[in-house]
Amino acid sequence: MLHSVRLAKRLIDIAGSAVGLALAAPLFPLVAAVVYLDDPGPVLYRQRRAGMLKGFEDRDGLPQPVFAEFEMYKFRSMRVDAEKLTGAILAQENDPRITRVGGFLRKSRLDELPQLWHVFRGDMSLVGPRPERPELLRNLALAIPFFEERMRDVKPGLTGLAQISLGYTGRAAEGSDAASFAEALTNPFELDDAEDAPADDMRMKLLFDLAYGATLEDFWSFIQTELEIIFKTPIVMARGLGR
Repeated sequence: MLHSVRLAKRLIDIAGSAVGLALAAPLFPLVAAVVYLDDPGPVLYRQRRAGMLKGFEDRDGLPQPVFAEFEMYKFRSMRVDAEKLTGAILAQENDPRITRVGGFLRKSRLDELPQLWHVFRGDMSLVGPRPERPELLRNLALAIPFFEERMRDVKPGLTGLAQISLGYTGRAAEGSDAASFAEALTNPFELDDAEDAPADDMRMKLLFDLAYGATLEDFWSFIQTELEIIFKTPIVMARGLGR
């Protein structure tokens, strides 16, 4: 990433998150109340997430990516005991663990409002790849070649090119330009019983994340892309395009 891009990106993050926190402040108690009334329990969900790629280390004879990690907060959208039996797994389309209010929060992206604080602190950026759980990210890096490269010198983002272009899980909308690549990305190794695997949607996300990362090598390409994503995000939230 160019030094000029790094400096401009941080200034945009500080200004944008400060304004976002000020505007969203009245929503916080309202969202917290409806989360609790729908499913009593903690209204905020704390989870370990992966940040930028730090390097690689040898584990069991295989090079494993190592990421910077941080504790991320979001409004709880799943049942309190959502992972009691399953452990850490990726969220799926029409996930039965999601509460009624949680479905709306995810669709509108309101569950991610507390992450504005992480942007202000510097754990995250306004724009970047979606932050994933470290254990899931390491597994995805083994299944998807170069998947870890989406986080090289790039902080995870509150929004991003993939987030405004795809559904919540990474599924491309039918008839979209991105959907034309779906067949090539689905089960590329032709494994049995691998239809609709979560990794398929993550491969689609990877295309957009790498494309965004490429814009960070040119200042004006970065500015144009960054501002376009930031201004399109409220439209995506208002239209409820996330799933």
